[in-house]
This record gives sequence, structure tokens and C-alpha cells, in this order.
Amino acid sequence: MAIFGLLAGLLVTFTADLAAHAQTTERVVVNRYSGLAIEGFDPVAYFTDQLAAQGLPDFEASEAGAVWRFRNEGNRASFVSHPEVYAPRFGGYDPVDLGRGVTYAGNPRFWLVVDRRLYLFGREDSRDAFAANPARFLKDATARWPGLEQGLAQ
Repeated sequence: MAIFGLLAGLLVTFTADLAAHAQTTERVVVNRYSGLAIEGFDPVAYFTDQLAAQGLPDFEASEAGAVWRFRNEGNRASFVSHPEVYAPRFGGYDPVDLGRGVTYAGNPRFWLVVDRRLYLFGREDSRDAFAANPARFLKDATARWPGLEQGLAQ
């Protein structure tokens, strides 16, 4: 009976840990199965290395209902200290589509850093259009984001 109780307790503990790890939100682009933000790419690497780089399971942090991965401890520490700086603007949704009133998940392989903010795009042509005139797209995306964000699950 004691062994059964011990096993049940371990199962409950393991299940609770798994549930906490897999919690997700729609306000940040998150893989619904893994709970990883921006497909496990390191958001700090876009700034420090100017490239899209996969993070490692050894360097994770939870923020905004998502699990973020990093290439090293320094990047993880930078993000934890200032997620508002390193997390993609608009939660990783494509700002071109946001300007049209649509929440379309950005792809971490299509990205730009503009005015010290990271933007992800769903398509390469969206990134290219944005790069040609960021102010035009940011005006519409910024105006529509609060209403669109409220429609997303926390």
C-alpha cells in the first residue's frame, strides 16, 4: 500500500511538472505541442549574432506563458532581465498581416530588427515589403494590435 501511494504521488508530481512546461498562450507565437516560443529559436541571437539560431534545451526560461530557448546562459540571462527588449514585437505575429487585421504567426526564419525591435514575418515577401517601408506597416499594425491581442487567449 505504501509503494502504491508513493507511485501515485510521483505520478501527480510528474504530471504537474509536465503541465506547467506545456502551458501556452496565443499572445505570443508558441508551438501548441511543445510550448516553445518562436519554434525554439533564440530571440537574443537576432541581436547579438544577427542570425536566426536554434536555442538549446539546457538554456530555457518561461515568460509570457511560453518556454523560450537560448544558445547560452548569457543570452538567457539577458532575456530574463529584459524580455520587453528581446521578445519579438507583437508577440511574433507578422506586422504586415496585423495591419490588415489578421493574426498570422511569424516564422522565425523570416525576421528583421528595426529600431532595436525584433519582427517576425509569415512570408518572405511580407518581410521584404516591410523592410522597404517599416513606418507604413508599423502605423497600421500598432493601431490594430491592441484589439487583435485582446481576441487572443492568454
